Amino acid sequence: MKAVHFGAGNIGRGFIGETLAENGFEIKFVDVNETIIDALNARHGYTIQLADESQKKIQVAHVSGINNGKDPDKVVAALEDADIVTTAIGPKILKFIAPLIAAGIQSRKQHHNEKKVDVIACENMIGGSQALKKEVYAHLEPADQEFADQVIGFPNAAVDRIVPLQKHEDPLFVSVEPFKEWVVDESQMAAPELKLKKVHYAPDLEPFIERKLFSVNTGHATVAYTGKHKGYDNIGDAIADPDVLRQLKRVLKETGDLLIAKWDFDRKEHEAYQEKIIGRFENKYLSDEIARVGRTPIRKLGYDERFIRPIREAKERGLGYAALLETVGKIYTFNEPQDEESQKLQQMLKEESLEEVIRETTGLKDEELLQAIAASYKEAAATKQNA
Repeated sequence: MKAVHFGAGNIGRGFIGETLAENGFEIKFVDVNETIIDALNARHGYTIQLADESQKKIQVAHVSGINNGKDPDKVVAALEDADIVTTAIGPKILKFIAPLIAAGIQSRKQHHNEKKVDVIACENMIGGSQALKKEVYAHLEPADQEFADQVIGFPNAAVDRIVPLQKHEDPLFVSVEPFKEWVVDESQMAAPELKLKKVHYAPDLEPFIERKLFSVNTGHATVAYTGKHKGYDNIGDAIADPDVLRQLKRVLKETGDLLIAKWDFDRKEHEAYQEKIIGRFENKYLSDEIARVGRTPIRKLGYDERFIRPIREAKERGLGYAALLETVGKIYTFNEPQDEESQKLQQMLKEESLEEVIRETTGLKDEELLQAIAASYKEAAATKQNA
């Protein structure tokens, strides 16, 4: 079977690619990184190593690459007869691959290929595949959309595996944590008969997405922003600080109370899930830089993102959100020279009023929350330590 995967980075190779290969797929990776694409085409395989005591190595074979910047026609040709299409490129990049996927759908229609196929966006966002569908449909005529409605599925997915920023002599080698979770919304699939082993299929994905986003992503970011505020450079050193660990547990308690109230998760099971997450962050074999985990702070401050959404929903339900608010205040102090968004946020804080910046970044209209975030930022700015 044939898979087309957009994004040949560490997550694409170290998580989605590994899973597809394990399920017997021949994988065409689509990316603009010439070094990686050339290496894939030269070797047709790569190595993954588990970041734990075992240091187990996993070989991934039957892979090749296409440079979508240079060879868009080859991408369309690959999409024409693909059995599954996946992405791991980052939420902001989805709109840039939409025209290629649209062209692939048009090509399938022109060649009367009515075999059903699912396009799965494996991104850290709620409703990723459906967001991609909207972008793709913007490039399709009504007749093409009608064809797509019949044979192309865009099932949302939740993915979870920590793959830290890393550099190796071998550009294809990637180190990953042993834990991985990939959940797909079965109700949105066009080809439900094609199910991957080691992937969980759920009738309703939303509880799983929120559990992951408000636990793993909110938690990881909390360690990053709290750690950066105290002057640390990496997650391992930060979480070893009792203050940072305490803040992480406070935040997870608040998001946990919300998730349990909203989705009726079993409290003991959810607390066990949280403990596993903390253990993953403490994994001494994973060296993750705070600069990577904390990057794109403006996106992470979004209205439906990992901090503001649980704050909004906790407030609506009369639940606590003080620790989440404290962390949000620290996000506004995140000053990372190599991160474009971080620098943009710092520039906004210099040029605009604090209230304007908070309104603009969070999308909030709730005056009480706006004032609370402003107070939290002022407190964080006054107590920030420099690395």
